[in-house]
Amino acid sequence: MATVSVLNMEGKEVEKLELNDNIFGVEINEHLVHLAVVSQLANNRQGTQKAKTRSEVRGGGRKPWRQKGTGHARQGSIRAPQWKGGGVVFAPTPREYTKKLNKKEKRIALKSALTSRVQADKFVVIDEFKFDEIKTKNVKAMLDSVGAKKALVVMGSKNDNLVLSARNLPGVKTALTSTINVYDILKYDTVVVSKEAVANIEEVYA
Repeated sequence: MATVSVLNMEGKEVEKLELNDNIFGVEINEHLVHLAVVSQLANNRQGTQKAKTRSEVRGGGRKPWRQKGTGHARQGSIRAPQWKGGGVVFAPTPREYTKKLNKKEKRIALKSALTSRVQADKFVVIDEFKFDEIKTKNVKAMLDSVGAKKALVVMGSKNDNLVLSARNLPGVKTALTSTINVYDILKYDTVVVSKEAVANIEEVYA
């Protein structure tokens, strides 16, 4: 089992914690990690973009001038794409971008992402998040003490003081163990988790 240091909010080691190798020590499957990221980004797209083709633009039913003898190039409609106010060639239409992964693939991808953070020494465990007031400076001090700048802070249970204190920090995001995903784990340089959050992750994914 991989062993990590459990730190307090001042960055001092208070104990050692053994991580479950079934989650934090798996063989990294880069292909499924890639698919999970692509799937999440695709699923975030609304797919509502729309532009009109020449058949949908109003007007243009009459030929603007006769075919020959005017000196102009021949034209069939003032709503053809080359005209101002004309339709769009191959115009985008509303569509579904959703890409699906099955449950097993999602779990393997998430475990691979967590393992990659542990192997890179970018997985920091805090004994407990204690914030008595909403103060951004307190969260910044904690992250500075553990050497984390761009960080995903994972909570085991809801902590409004932490969420509200961290929201003004650029490059910092808070999440519950039930909402973590592959994209966020890879996007942020460091994953900062509470000891409670580690227990929750192991309980769900072991």
